[in-house]
Amino acid sequence: MGKWTEIWDWSRSILIAVVLALIIRLFLFEVFVVEGRSMYPTLHETERLMVNKLVYRIDEPKPGDVVVFEFEPGRDFIKRVIGIEGDKIEIRSGRVYINDQLLNEPYLLEDLELYDYGPVEVPQGYLFLMGDYRQNSMDSRDPRVGFVSEENLKGRAFFIFWPLWEARMISTEAEKP
Repeated sequence: MGKWTEIWDWSRSILIAVVLALIIRLFLFEVFVVEGRSMYPTLHETERLMVNKLVYRIDEPKPGDVVVFEFEPGRDFIKRVIGIEGDKIEIRSGRVYINDQLLNEPYLLEDLELYDYGPVEVPQGYLFLMGDYRQNSMDSRDPRVGFVSEENLKGRAFFIFWPLWEARMISTEAEKP
């Protein structure tokens, strides 16, 4: 009987580990791979990051958060929250203004594309999202994306763990205008 008891103990331990891993992945954390350069220099292509899936069940998205959202079934995007509901967003000569105040964006490259956008007001229950590499980002400025429903958020990115030598926390601190 000792052999069967040992097999049962191992099987039970493996089953518990699989169930716990599924619960963690479904409700708490998920791994995403950065594809493309739209969040450069904050995120680099092929980096792996952890996304907190629980945070927006208990808190609201904030300007500066780096979020993952479902753009279309089977296709997720990673962008930064620029505006929340009720904010007036305007881009003049490549500079973002929130409610007529210049947004301090230390995460951007100095080489900005000069363009104008808006003004637009973010509707209730929606967000205005942009990539950090503005010249190469399909984001809320693009009519195919537009305002993003908070219901489409998968979570907030908070930690890059791969490659190991690039492991770091992702700053979500927005500098208020």
